[in-house]
Amino acid sequence: MQAGDLEAKNELEQKLLAAINGELDSADFMRELLTQQVFIPIKDDRESGIQGLQLTNKATPLVVEDEAGNKILVLFTSPERAKDFLADVPGYSGGLLADFAWIVERMEPGFSIAVNPGIELGMDIEPEHVMEMLALVAAREKSN
Repeated sequence: MQAGDLEAKNELEQKLLAAINGELDSADFMRELLTQQVFIPIKDDRESGIQGLQLTNKATPLVVEDEAGNKILVLFTSPERAKDFLADVPGYSGGLLADFAWIVERMEPGFSIAVNPGIELGMDIEPEHVMEMLALVAAREKSN
């Protein structure tokens, strides 16, 4: 763990820290998360010889499996938070900022989400909570 792991560097991290410290209800944090942007690592297509140029129209997000074989989508509160983690993951040196709600809408059932894995200012979101968030997104879209 690095010094500064628990230092909030943006609005999303301030809310995450409040949730970790019990100052923000987890349900309120989840609703707030749906309004935020997160950094999603995307696999690089390096065969072109031109770094940073994506040749495919199919983005491959970073998904890992736990010991039980459960799939976990890896997200970060900022590109800076991803650097140390991605240094150990071949092919994932880049990514994009995306609305968290947009990501949740595109997830298959059964996935967990790890936000800022490997640092104290992080959290895991279990599959049932991901599905609850999807229901919130759908309800919000219906009311618009």
